Amino acid sequence: MPGSSPFFPTFPQGARMDIAAFIRNVPDYPKPGILFYDITPLLASPEAFGEVIERMADAARPLRPTRIVAAEARGFLFAAPLARRLGVGLAPVRKPGKLPCEAFEASYDLEYGSNTLCLHKDALTPADRVLIVDDVLATGGTLDAMIRLVGQSGATVAGCCMLMELDALGGRKVLGDIPLSVLLHV
Repeated sequence: MPGSSPFFPTFPQGARMDIAAFIRNVPDYPKPGILFYDITPLLASPEAFGEVIERMADAARPLRPTRIVAAEARGFLFAAPLARRLGVGLAPVRKPGKLPCEAFEASYDLEYGSNTLCLHKDALTPADRVLIVDDVLATGGTLDAMIRLVGQSGATVAGCCMLMELDALGGRKVLGDIPLSVLLHV
């Protein structure tokens, strides 16, 4: 077990872990004026990462999801162990050309352009209750695209679960009345 350091904080036995202590702030990345929230220390700590998955599972259980949908790449990091923990399947959302079978597509705008996400047409059924999982909710573009992809499949979005929400960017506006669970507000 690593000792206490900026990369591996430690907590007294039995104390509730401060997940925020495992998020490293990197100023001026990827460009000047941007504060990047680096999850690498969180991923490096089995205890902290395990705590995040358990908290996400606790938030997700009441929603009774039958499938998790997550976008590449960081969303996969949380969605795969969460799907395993909940005993449900995972439907990956990828960029165009990355899925081998026929797929639904949803485009969205970014600050500097646009992007498109894809979901296999056979990944979900109309009976599925979907939990959308990602690392960060910022402006809501990726989340909105995933909600639309689930809608194209005929499935229902039961809720969304995020590690962090950048509150000032207002991304939750795309949710309407869809339940949202967030572990950290920054």
